[in-house]
Amino acid sequence: MYLVVGIAFGTFAGWSASHQMVVTWRLLAFLLSAVAFAVHIGYEHFRLGNSPRITASHASAAVALGAFALAVAANVHGQWVGSSHPRLLAFALVAWPALTAVPAFVVALVAAAGLGLRRRST
Repeated sequence: MYLVVGIAFGTFAGWSASHQMVVTWRLLAFLLSAVAFAVHIGYEHFRLGNSPRITASHASAAVALGAFALAVAANVHGQWVGSSHPRLLAFALVAWPALTAVPAFVVALVAAAGLGLRRRST
């Protein structure tokens, strides 16, 4: 989901005639990714009944996988257009998953723990 959203909305942003529309497409991509992340947490918690730690692990792994796939797509695109920064693109293969997975784990852990507390109180 994250890969499709990233590529599709990046393409839409590239077609935009104004900077304002580029920003709008990027915000919409962020919003849709956040919705997918929240749905994943809800699915893991309510449907599968996983613990907060397992829920956070699965959700952050999905985010990291999506970030890695986007980094691969960026590398392929860089090869196609002849990027002058191949080392940075190669670094992105490690950096993007790490920079997204750690905060995603923390947010998912807090959200799933909060959902667990709410479930017990009702």
